[in-house]
Amino acid sequence: MTQQGELELDGMSVPVHMLNTVVVGSGAAGLNCAARLFRELEECGVRNPAEQVAVITHGIGTGTSHNSGSDKQTYYKLGLDAVEGDAAVEFARTLTAAGCAHGDLALIEAVNSMRGFFHLVEAGVPFPHNERGEYVGYKTDHDPSQRATSAGPWTSRFMVQKLLAQLKRYGVRIMGGYHLLAVITTGAGARKRACGALCTDIAAQGDRQNHGLTLFNCRNLVVAGGGPGELYDISVYPKGQMGPYAALLEAGASAENLTELQFGLASLQPRWNLSGTYQQVIPRYYSTDADGGDVQEFLNPWFDSMGQMATSIFLKGYQWPFDPQKLPGSSLIDVLVQEEMVGKGRRVFMDFLRNPVPTDGMEPFRLEDLGDEARTYLEKSGANQVRPIERLAHMNQPSIDLYHQMGVNLWQEPLEVGVCCQHCNGGFAVDRWWESGIANLFVIGELAGTHGVKRPGGSALNAGQVGGLRAAQRIAHVYYGDADPLEEFREAAAPVVRRFARLVGHVKERPDGALDNAEVKRSIQHRMSARAGMVRSADGLRQALSEAEEQWARITEAGLVQSEDGYLCAVQVRELALAQRAFLEAMLGLIERGEGSRGSHLVAEPGGILPHPDLGDEWRFRPENEDLRDEILSVGYDPEADEFGLQVVRPRPLPQAEYWFENTWAEFRKGSLFRGRNGDDPRPHDTYG
Repeated sequence: MTQQGELELDGMSVPVHMLNTVVVGSGAAGLNCAARLFRELEECGVRNPAEQVAVITHGIGTGTSHNSGSDKQTYYKLGLDAVEGDAAVEFARTLTAAGCAHGDLALIEAVNSMRGFFHLVEAGVPFPHNERGEYVGYKTDHDPSQRATSAGPWTSRFMVQKLLAQLKRYGVRIMGGYHLLAVITTGAGARKRACGALCTDIAAQGDRQNHGLTLFNCRNLVVAGGGPGELYDISVYPKGQMGPYAALLEAGASAENLTELQFGLASLQPRWNLSGTYQQVIPRYYSTDADGGDVQEFLNPWFDSMGQMATSIFLKGYQWPFDPQKLPGSSLIDVLVQEEMVGKGRRVFMDFLRNPVPTDGMEPFRLEDLGDEARTYLEKSGANQVRPIERLAHMNQPSIDLYHQMGVNLWQEPLEVGVCCQHCNGGFAVDRWWESGIANLFVIGELAGTHGVKRPGGSALNAGQVGGLRAAQRIAHVYYGDADPLEEFREAAAPVVRRFARLVGHVKERPDGALDNAEVKRSIQHRMSARAGMVRSADGLRQALSEAEEQWARITEAGLVQSEDGYLCAVQVRELALAQRAFLEAMLGLIERGEGSRGSHLVAEPGGILPHPDLGDEWRFRPENEDLRDEILSVGYDPEADEFGLQVVRPRPLPQAEYWFENTWAEFRKGSLFRGRNGDDPRPHDTYG
C-alpha cells in the first residue's frame, strides 16, 4: 500500500492511500477475508499481494470476536461423525427452517463450512478431535443434529489470534486507530460502485487543519465492522461495539431482517453469555431488591415441581436464546427474569454454589427427578456432583477460569444476570459473493443479513468465514485491478469530505444548544430496550419511532457536543441515532404487515396468548404469522430526502441445479463461475498457475 497523495480541499490537506482492497474490521470475519484474499491473489500470480490489501480497525482486540463468548463458544459446520452422515442440503434446510432466509446463501454456507473450518484448524485453532481424527459434534440451539463444535469459551478469540498470526506472516498491513465515516461511491443506479472510504485517524482527530480525516482510494471495500452492540441498554456486546450501519445506509446499501435480533440470559458485569453448561449444571436463580436484600426464590411459584423447574433451567443450555415458541417451557425463565427486572425493579442472580432452593412445600432438588433428556445428559457427562459449581468444574473448567480472568470467582460469588441483546440475525443484503447491491462493496460477518429469523448457535462464526472466502474469491478473480486514478477519486470523494468536515467542525465549535452526546446515547439505548427489545408492540414502536425522528431532527439542527476525548464520540452517537431509526422503521413495518411473535421477541397484544395463567395481561402475545416466513423486509435510506423506505423481498429458494464435472472443470478454467459485473471480466485460470 502506498500513500497516493493528498486531497487539497477548502484549506484542508487530506491524505489519500491507494490499494486494491480495504477490509474494515479486525474480527474473525475481517481477518479471515484479508488472509483469504492474500492467498487468492498469490495463487493468481499477483506480485506482492500484501501491498494490495490492508485492514483498518479501531484496534486489535476491541470487537466482539475477541471479547465475547459463552461456556463453550460454538462453531457450526457440517457433521463429521463417522456413524451418522450429513449433507449440505440438510444443513441448508436447517438454516432456512424458520423462514426469511435466502436458500442460495444457506447452501453456500453449508457447502463451504468445512473449507472454512479446516482453514481455522490448519491455522491452529484447537478444535478437539478423537483418536480417529473425528471432530465430534454436539447439539446447539435450533439444531436438529449434532453439528456444533467448540475450542472452548474463547473460540472466536482463538480465531482472531490465529488469523492475525497468518496476516503477520503474509505481511498484510493492519492499520489501527481508524474509524469508518463514509463509503465513497461513484456512478448511479445499476452503475453505482464503491471506490473508497473516508475515515477518522483517531489519534489525529484534534488536528485543527484536517480533523484527522483520511481517505482510502481502493477498488474494493469489505466491511466487517460487527453488530449493533451499543444500540441497547442491556447488552452482552463488548462496550464500544457500534457497527457501521450509518455509513452503509448513507451509501445506499439496503438492509434485510433488522427485526431479527437475539436476546438471551447473560451476566451484566462482566458481559458474558450464560448458555450451554452454565445452565445445564442447574444453578440456583434468585432475586433481590435494589440494595441486595429481600432474597426471593422467584422461579419456584411458576412451576409444579422442583423436577420440572430444574429441567427447564437445564434446557436453557441449548435452548438458550429467548424463543416465544418455547412458551410455556424453557423460555418462561427469560420472561420471569424480565418480569423481575423490568416489571418489579429487582435484581436477578445465578448462584453456582447452591442447587435450586425449595420453598412452600416444594420437594428438595434431586438429580434423579430431572426429565429424561436432562438426566441422561448429566449421567453421560459424569456430572453427578452435589453442587452446580462442582458439576461445572467437572464438565467445563474453562468456563470457570474465564470468569476468574475477568475478576469473578464463581466458587465465592453469584452472577448478576439479565436478558440481554446478543446478536443481530439481520444485516445488509448480499449476493452469493457477499457483495452488496453496490458493486465492489462487500459486507461480511454479523453485518451481512444472511441468517433469517432463527439460526443454530455457532452458525454466525461459520457465516463470517464463508462470507470472507467468497468475497476474496470474487475480488481476486474479477475485481483485481487498480483503484481509480487520483483525479477521478477526488471528484467522488470531495463532497463527502466537505460534508464530514462541516459536521466535525460543528461538533468542535461546541455551539450553544448542542446536545450532550452521552445523554442522547442513553436515551437511544433506553428506548430500544424498552420498546424494541424482547417485547414489542405496534403502539410502543410508533411512539419510539416518533421520538427517534424528533431526536434526529434535533441532532441535525443543534448538533452534538464534543467530549473530552475528541469529536468521535459525538459522531458515533449520530451514527447510532440513524441506525436506531432504521431498526425501528423495520420493526414497525413488520408488525403493521401482521407479524406475530417469532425469533427472539414477543409481539404484545391484548387478548393474545398468556404464557402462564398467573402472569399479567401485559404478557399476552400475538402468535407468529407463518405466512410472513416467505417474506424478507428490506429497508433503505435516502440521505437527500432523509427518508427510509421499506420493500418486501421474496427469499431465494434452495438451488436445485446439478453439475456435471467436465462442464464444471471448463467453467473453472475459464474463470466464468466468478462472473463479472459492470464490464469486469473474470480472470481465466488457464493464464496463470
